[in-house]
Amino acid sequence: MKLRTTPVILAFIAMGFADAVGPFVSLAKNEFQLSNTVANLIPFVGFSMFGLLSVPMGIFQDRRGKKTVLMIGLLVTLFGLLNASFGLHSFERFLLTVLLSGCGAAILQVAGNPIMRDVSEPGKYSRNLSLAQFAKAIGSLSGPMIPVLALKYFGADWKVIFPIYAVALAITVVAVAGLKVDEKKSDHAAATLGSCLALLKNPYVLAMVGAIFFYVGAEVSVSASIPLYLKERFDIDINKVGLLGTGLFFTALTIGRFSGGVLMNWMSPRKFFLVTCAVSILGLLGLFLPDQTLAIASFFVVGLGFANIFPLVFSLAVETMPEHTNELSGLMVTAIVGAAFVPPITGFMADRTSVELSFLVPLAAVLYITWTAFLNRSAVKG
Repeated sequence: MKLRTTPVILAFIAMGFADAVGPFVSLAKNEFQLSNTVANLIPFVGFSMFGLLSVPMGIFQDRRGKKTVLMIGLLVTLFGLLNASFGLHSFERFLLTVLLSGCGAAILQVAGNPIMRDVSEPGKYSRNLSLAQFAKAIGSLSGPMIPVLALKYFGADWKVIFPIYAVALAITVVAVAGLKVDEKKSDHAAATLGSCLALLKNPYVLAMVGAIFFYVGAEVSVSASIPLYLKERFDIDINKVGLLGTGLFFTALTIGRFSGGVLMNWMSPRKFFLVTCAVSILGLLGLFLPDQTLAIASFFVVGLGFANIFPLVFSLAVETMPEHTNELSGLMVTAIVGAAFVPPITGFMADRTSVELSFLVPLAAVLYITWTAFLNRSAVKG
């Protein structure tokens, strides 16, 4: 990977900081004495920004450039972290930090995914995007890890994570500011809201946007259902869940993203897309096995399978229709709102049947994504 991809990799780590919102739900609930209903609205505040900002920022990016949008995303995120770093005395102030972090993450996704193509060598975009998603996973893992380590070794409060993140963001801002990007341009007309929506009339684009929607929803559904699954099916103490289930899943995501970037040096993205879908299906089916050890190990397999779906869907769509890069970026990042819609369906299924059977929802999502993988075998511009 070339040295000039490093600032973009740092930006992807910054994207992962927004995922820390999940672990903060219980911490904020105790800190601000919130009800369960209010506490569980915290992630929605961040995720909703993907639906509101992605297409407008994709249009803006088409006019002002990806580096400009990347800098805006970093600065918005930095402002949110500084807001929390200088005293988090109220829930409203905490919520503002979550909101700004969500805004920043949405903007960073719109710019970060396509700008990686501009700094990548020919034929290495899918590989580099998988490695960038690996970097993002490291940022995500830091959310639950830093507060634990800070308390154990320094006796520090969980809110110490905000100044730590702020310093990391400041370094990233400096690195990206010095980045020279030869942005790939096309003779295609500038993106507009109408051109973005018109793209959805293309069956291929609609299918790929749907793949992002269902993938993100499936990932959140699986990670959120792990504690309930282990408790209901095997009566495992919830205090052990992080090690046995959730930890395996997120560790596999991290390992899988790095491994995917390496494997795509030898395997084409389209073939690897089929392989990763097959692994995902195998892992989800393993959750229905009667053996406890195999069922828990299946979470690791699911994580390996899920790891590269997002970068593969995104990069394959852009490589198929490069003249619509900014519109595609806006549409696909908007589709991340699937994280707000698919999990409630999974929860409804769990309430009506069982947590075990509720995994049929993410399985159905992966079967749809597998169909798009076959679709990409013969994808053409349209």
